[in-house]
Amino acid sequence: MGALADAALAAGGEVVGVIPQSLVDKEVAHTGLTRLHVVESMHDRKALMNELAGGFLALPGGLGTLDELFETLTWAQLGFHHKPVALLNVDGYFDSLLRFCDRAATDGFLHPAHRQMILSGEDPAALLDAMTRHVPPQAGKWWQRE
Repeated sequence: MGALADAALAAGGEVVGVIPQSLVDKEVAHTGLTRLHVVESMHDRKALMNELAGGFLALPGGLGTLDELFETLTWAQLGFHHKPVALLNVDGYFDSLLRFCDRAATDGFLHPAHRQMILSGEDPAALLDAMTRHVPPQAGKWWQRE
């Protein structure tokens, strides 16, 4: 995240960070951002990022990236937000994850419309363009008890 923030700042962009106090205390915070919001917890971090963001673009990452990605997708599925969610699929990094989501839809664990919420691509400009054209799915209640 630091390298991405540095590149955006060097290109004249604005970078807004949200970090829990516990990580500031460990001296993990990037002090050169345009704005830095310090919050109490990781939950507060995700809630504020959701409030501030117009959309969500995940780059290759680890468990934290997956945690934030799936919570954001779950909130979209539940209708808590209608913002685009996308994966920058560098060198096929997210291919296996996308296949997993396809399988979840095929096996009935994920509504096909909710699978379509996950935009992905390798070209950043094309992916950002797709995000601007995002239309939230209209799945309604799709699961029934038998």
